[in-house]
Amino acid sequence: MTISQWAVATPTTLNHIAAIVNDQVITSNELLIEQDLMRSQLRQQKIAIPPSEVFQKQVLEHLITNLIQIQMASDVGISVDDETLNKTLQNVAAQNHLSLQEFREVFDRDHLDFQRFRESLRGEIAIRRLQQRNIDNRISVSEQEINVFLDKAQDQSPTTEYHIGHILIAVDESANPTVIEQAFAQANQIVQRLRAGDDFNKLATEASISQFTMQGSDLGWRKAGQLPTLFAASVPAMVIGSVSAPLRSPSGFHIIKLLERRGVVTHMTTQSHSRHILIRPNELTSDQDARSRLEQLQLKISAGESFEDLARTNSEDPGSAANGGDLGWASPGTMSPPFEEAMNALKPGEISNPVKSGFGWHLIQLVERRQYDDTDEFRRNQVREQLFSRKVEEARQIWVSRIRNEAYVEIHLTD
Repeated sequence: MTISQWAVATPTTLNHIAAIVNDQVITSNELLIEQDLMRSQLRQQKIAIPPSEVFQKQVLEHLITNLIQIQMASDVGISVDDETLNKTLQNVAAQNHLSLQEFREVFDRDHLDFQRFRESLRGEIAIRRLQQRNIDNRISVSEQEINVFLDKAQDQSPTTEYHIGHILIAVDESANPTVIEQAFAQANQIVQRLRAGDDFNKLATEASISQFTMQGSDLGWRKAGQLPTLFAASVPAMVIGSVSAPLRSPSGFHIIKLLERRGVVTHMTTQSHSRHILIRPNELTSDQDARSRLEQLQLKISAGESFEDLARTNSEDPGSAANGGDLGWASPGTMSPPFEEAMNALKPGEISNPVKSGFGWHLIQLVERRQYDDTDEFRRNQVREQLFSRKVEEARQIWVSRIRNEAYVEIHLTD
């Protein structure tokens, strides 16, 4: 809602301004509705809800940073149409094992505003697109970074996962030494209480005033490469149940507890060995002509001619024709989807009907299948994904903090 729209609405509502964000406002009603939605979500996830005053400030900060990003998305032409939104809603409902109508009925039963949730979801989609454009697309992981990670973690499989609890004692970046010292003392006191056996979730709810509390004190399962850089050096060496000393970051002092550890030693995949004959449509060969040529070759193979010989003389794939159309062993996801789908439907020795892909028309023969230990390749891909996720998460935190500081924000919370 813009400030002018709010001013017009004021005489007929009990609304008041909770915050001004650039040229728009967040109203007290919007804040209350969002608190109800988040409170319901936390209860469903069995996550402790922070004290009311802390919770209200956290929800308002969440609304502020989201609104800033939605404004930026609008400025650069990012929008979310109703079709995309409705498909996303259906997916959310399906994840909860509900139809869309049943999902709406849950909101009615719990006296929650479904339309507010719907528009909030539209905003989240726009924010994801904005972040992908401004952050994700600018991040890459080099082979050297993967090698360095693997060298440092020779005794730690990248498939090892850590279940972590987290507490943050927040300290403003501009805090003076006295405030920093007080926060450090508080963090040390919490560490001592935890090591003495105090309940972690209870202390996390009391102590945390960061966005982590919105997710509870439980960070869930994370692979080594998905750990924040600050935690990455400490967590692999921790014993299950142990609590770290306070870890300093620009956000404040972090305390982590290793709740569980699990890992996978090897990774097996089903590989397929295939041959193909490719005919490419062009100015002289229509789609139908290409398909017909393959159907004729299919008849010749059925009559006893060699697939390999026909591939050598007919296939238009320069990379495999000379080898009788042999494509070697392929892991899932290597081939184009139409090709892979047709290949997966075959038994060893069988030949497909003509199949169209982005490369042209194929006749496919499945030679054999095998179970293949691709642990090394799998580990590298896992590390690549983990390092990418870590970089994205850290870049997002910095970016959101920067745009929050650059925005014009006034907070008008009343006691």
